[in-house]
Order: sequence, then C-alpha cells, then structure tokens
Amino acid sequence: MLLREMLIKYEIANDKSHADVADEVGVSLSTYYRWINGESSRLKKGTIKKLTEVLGMDVQKILDEEECFKPLVGTAKAGYGLFADEDIEDYIELGKADAARGDYFLRVVGDSMEGLHIYDGDIVYVKKTDTLPSGKIAIVLVGDEVTIKKVIYKDSLMILEAGNPKYESRYFSPSEVESLPVRILGQVLFVRTDFA
Repeated sequence: MLLREMLIKYEIANDKSHADVADEVGVSLSTYYRWINGESSRLKKGTIKKLTEVLGMDVQKILDEEECFKPLVGTAKAGYGLFADEDIEDYIELGKADAARGDYFLRVVGDSMEGLHIYDGDIVYVKKTDTLPSGKIAIVLVGDEVTIKKVIYKDSLMILEAGNPKYESRYFSPSEVESLPVRILGQVLFVRTDFA
C-alpha cells in the first residue's frame, strides 16, 4: 500500500482532514501534502514510528510488503441518468497481479446489466482506457452521465447494449460520438459482490 493510500484510508475511517492527521503525526501541512500527492514517501524512522502509532498499523511492514490497494471512486449507473461521483470512498485490497491490471473500482447503481451478472450494489474493477474491442463491457461517458454497458461497433455505429432485456440499446453515429460526446473511460475487468 502506498503511503498516500494509508493516509486517505485513515482519514475516511476517522472523518479527519489533512490538517488533523498532519497534527497527529507531528509534521507540517506542506510535508503532509507532499505525502498525499505522492511527491515524497521517504520517511525517517521516528516518523514511521509515529505513523504506526497514529494509523494503528505497522507502516514499515506495509511499505515493505507493497500491499496493493486501489481506490473506490464512487458510483456509475447501470442504466442512464446518474452522474459519476469521483470522491474516493475507500481503498480495496487486491493481489499484485490484479492490481497491476487495473486502476480503480466503481460501485454499480441500477439493474441494466443483470443479465451479465453485474448487479445493483456490486463493485466493478476498471482499467483506464479510451478504446476497447467490440463486445467488451466498459464505463462510458455519454454527455454528462456515466454508465456501464457492453460496447459494440457495427456499421460505423457505436452501440451501448444493456445486459437486461427491459433496457433498449442506444445507437450513436460518428457525429453523435463527437458532439455529445460519447467516450470510453475504462474497461470493466471483473465484478465483485460483497455479501456483508
């Protein structure tokens, strides 16, 4: 886990600001911002000890083991009409191989992808990309809304297809793709369902 991820996870869990945690650790706010921005992760032994006390975890061990965490950055609609919320809600642990493949998680809202086993409340793992082969499931920006759909390219059209037959597919010509715009934001790599 990166230092930045540890700090943000602690802030979220304890409803703390950057300034609150900087005070607890005993560093300047400018130093703390360098940590948060990933500009600096070199820590003195005394700082590591204090971080271990404040965060309640063995910071040195975690930095040494390079545990892999990716952010849960909000929601995307399995349907249409909901804006993406890009605030980091949490960090989710992954194995190193999966962490290397993708970039972030999104929580699914809606039922339009149920036929493809993506359900309301599931979390999808996404690789940032602006292109993908036809037939893949993607996070797509349509105008100002973000949705999860299977993307199909056929006869110069871009088709966004739901996995639930009660939702109609949407068809976009090349000019509509440019003018709306319709943009691929990422490819869905896998879905995770939590039962707790």
